[in-house]
This record gives sequence, structure tokens and C-alpha cells, in this order.
Amino acid sequence: MALTDIQCRTARCAEGLARERFSDGEGMYLEVTPSGSRYWRLKYRINGKEKRLALGTYPRVSLVQARQARRMARDLIAQGIDPSLQKQLDKIPNPVAPDQTFETVARAWHEHWKSGRSDHHADYVLRRLAADVFPDIGTYAIETITAPTLVRVVKKIEARGALDIAKRSLQTCGQIMRYAVAHGYIQRNPAADIKPADVLKNRQQTNYARIEARELPDLLRKMAVYDGSPHTRGALSLIALTFVRTSELIEATWDEFDLDAGEWRIPAVRMKMRTPHIVPLSHQALDTLRCLHELRKLSSYVFPGERDHEKP
Repeated sequence: MALTDIQCRTARCAEGLARERFSDGEGMYLEVTPSGSRYWRLKYRINGKEKRLALGTYPRVSLVQARQARRMARDLIAQGIDPSLQKQLDKIPNPVAPDQTFETVARAWHEHWKSGRSDHHADYVLRRLAADVFPDIGTYAIETITAPTLVRVVKKIEARGALDIAKRSLQTCGQIMRYAVAHGYIQRNPAADIKPADVLKNRQQTNYARIEARELPDLLRKMAVYDGSPHTRGALSLIALTFVRTSELIEATWDEFDLDAGEWRIPAVRMKMRTPHIVPLSHQALDTLRCLHELRKLSSYVFPGERDHEKP
């Protein structure tokens, strides 16, 4: 039976007992000593062990407040968190200023994370954060970010049809929050219990249909007579002849090519895995490159921009 406030005020320890306990249910009880002191306690089990949590003294902590503390402790237990351990962690002073924002920590994470990644990939990740995440929660104090906060952000991205970006944003936020835990900004990663499938729609991926070997000659002929920019025609031809990534092709510079040796040496800084890559060039690829070289503008790029030749 649940306690009443009157019962809490009038509870006494029976003579001859070291203490007496008055239950309020769900493991919580009021422990009364012979001296008249009254202590709120919560008995619970976690990881197969029975433990007790001190919730304060009565009447400083009222019956209503004790029940609120019990509910919060039970919520932690349901998540697999020991409330006694969490109480100890909460007493540890946070070495980071309380006004640290999500964006501040995210940029610190990015500076640490980008080492070993290509500039193109690292810039893309930061641009996505700046476009999709910072406008919503960039100014939030890092310790105030919760799982529902992150869900709201990625659901907003999903709502405009960018499901893949929503998934990647959730994963990136998870990495940022994990970095925040490791560096003492927060005690727990709120993204740890969220998977994209829990909050985002599943979409069956439909890949572009591959071409059959018998279709390849016709495709190459159509590329050869493509009635458009010669640079576009050359790019289509080279990507079919070399099988490099699109970004590796369009950012190529002339100093990477040795046409006499028939080699294209892509530097490590432009490769996803940060290792240099040598592409052997066929006779057809060399013919295409020589044609492009005749069209060379005052630019180091093989495929210079139409408006700005200093950009690919």
C-alpha cells in the first residue's frame, strides 16, 4: 500500500529495532531509525545484483519528490544504467564550460576526425552539418542534446526526401556525441540507443541497370558522337576507359599524366584511402587525352570550369 504524507510524518521505529521500513511500492520505502530520522531508500536489481539507492531524507525530500526520484531511477534502470553509479558520475565536475554548443564540439570533432580523410570527403561532411544540422541545434548546449532532439533533426531532413542524407547525418551526430563523451563534454551519448531503422523509413535501393557486354560497343559509339561539350565527351570516354571515381576524374590536373609512359598518377591527397594510385592508360585513353590537351585552356585542370578556369 502506498504511503500518505501523514504516515510519513507520524512513522516511528518500534522499540528494540535498529530501524523500521515503511513501503511505498516499486521498491521504495521510508526507513525510520530510533532517533526519529527518516530516510528514503530505493531497492532495485541490475545486472543480477540487488542494490539500494539513497533518495534523501524526509521531510527535506517530500513524498512527491521521492516518487519523482524513484521514477527517474526506474527510467535509468530500464535503459540498463545503474542509478547509483550515475549519481556518482553526476557529482564529478564537468571540466568544460557549460556554454559549449553542439556546433563548437562538432567542429572540434571534425578537426580531429578529418585526419587521414581526403579533403573532398572531409569538406562534404562539414558542409552537410552546416546545411542540415547546425541551423537546428548548432547553438544548443551540448549537454542538453537528447535522443528526441537528434530524431527531430533527421526526421526534418527525411521529410524533404533526402533519406540517405538523413541516415548519414544521424551517424555523424552519433560520432560527434561519442567524441563529446570521450572529451568530458557530456556523460553519455544520446545517439547510442538510436539506429536509422528505428526512426527513418526503409527504402529499397534501386540501382541503375547495368549494361550487358553486348551493349557496350553501342554505348561507346554514342559517347563518341555526343553532340555537346568536347570536355564532357572526353570525360565520358575516360571514365569508361579507366574506371576511376567521378571526383578523381573531374579534378585531374595535367601534371598527373605522363602520356609518353602511358600512366596517370593520382596523388594520395585526392584518393579516398589517402594512398597514391597509378592508372595505366590504354591507346584509346591516350588518344582522348591528346585531343583534350589540344583544347587546353589557361588552366592546370584537364576539365576546367566553363566560367572559372581555376576550378574543375
